[in-house]
Amino acid sequence: MRGVDRFARLLVDYCVSVGKGDEVLVSAGLEAIDLVREVYRAVVERGGYPRFELRDEVLQEAFYRYAPEELLDYVSDIDVYVMERINALIGVNSARHAKPLIGVDPERLKRRSRAARRLTEIFMRRDADGSLRWVSTAYPTPALAQEAGMGPLEFEDFVYRALKLHEPDPVEAWVRQAERLRRIAGFLSRVSELRVVGRDTDLLVGVAGRKWIVDDGRKNMPGGEVFTGPLEDYTEGRIYFEYPSVWRGFEVEGVRLVFRRGEVVEATAARGGEFLRKVLETDEGARRLGEAAFGLNYDITRPVKMILFDEKIGGTMHFALGASYPATGGRNQSSIHWDLVKELRRDGRVYADGDLVFENGRFIEEVIS
Repeated sequence: MRGVDRFARLLVDYCVSVGKGDEVLVSAGLEAIDLVREVYRAVVERGGYPRFELRDEVLQEAFYRYAPEELLDYVSDIDVYVMERINALIGVNSARHAKPLIGVDPERLKRRSRAARRLTEIFMRRDADGSLRWVSTAYPTPALAQEAGMGPLEFEDFVYRALKLHEPDPVEAWVRQAERLRRIAGFLSRVSELRVVGRDTDLLVGVAGRKWIVDDGRKNMPGGEVFTGPLEDYTEGRIYFEYPSVWRGFEVEGVRLVFRRGEVVEATAARGGEFLRKVLETDEGARRLGEAAFGLNYDITRPVKMILFDEKIGGTMHFALGASYPATGGRNQSSIHWDLVKELRRDGRVYADGDLVFENGRFIEEVIS
């Protein structure tokens, strides 16, 4: 990928701000080895101690396919130790196969998710108290390009632009975007209720007293959203998600959800409905919203079946089933956090406490000024 050195510096200096003595875990696949080498060098140059964890789809499939049931329930003390003590985490999606778990029994995935909840809770706690700096990003691989419906070079250009690496100074570009997002988050912090209206959608979401957080690219690269944890027992109405969503290697499309008193009471999908229902049965919190967010990165204009990018599409909203980020004030607990994206650029509207504030994919400037 062109500009891989700029990519590495963006991750190390802007996203996780590596300093002397930092323990830094870099998790990536071999397809991203050029980026890993640049990140490794940059961490060392800044006095940090890097360690590399290999992500491999064959190994991942082998675990879920061949592990005895008791191993699915096992959480290693070593994994717990690492998650408790690292200072920074850089995760790079660099898949050679986009859906390695497509043939695995969803019940095994659900069982493993329950067991891994301990690690999820450590991650969420350390994120909330600021003791863990982390960033999730993606490297353009042929598998991800194919999944996106793009050629390899086209997808590389897409990633390059989404990360603002095409800008003369990418860091300055992210700082400018963050300033606008802070204005929007400041406005939303005064709102008690959002009503989302669009295709087959009329949904009320309570957000009173919850904190809106700006994704300025430091934790997700690309960033470009504002998000909060909705009131757990407030959500009412129906919503339809136009874009396909890939989770744990399974693709679900045409999702329709109906909420009553914050809980999903009806769930259907044009494709993958059985998997959707199994995920909703993971635990009690899986049927409630853990996140409500606006996607505001207008350098991302189309879905690519990767939530890191799709949830940031400028002019959309996304809602996550499952765990809330404690930093938002959200209290929903679950071993899942599954984002689903709602298209609002065509005839979409959002009302804040009854007033129109967002129309056809844009906030109304007079409202947020």
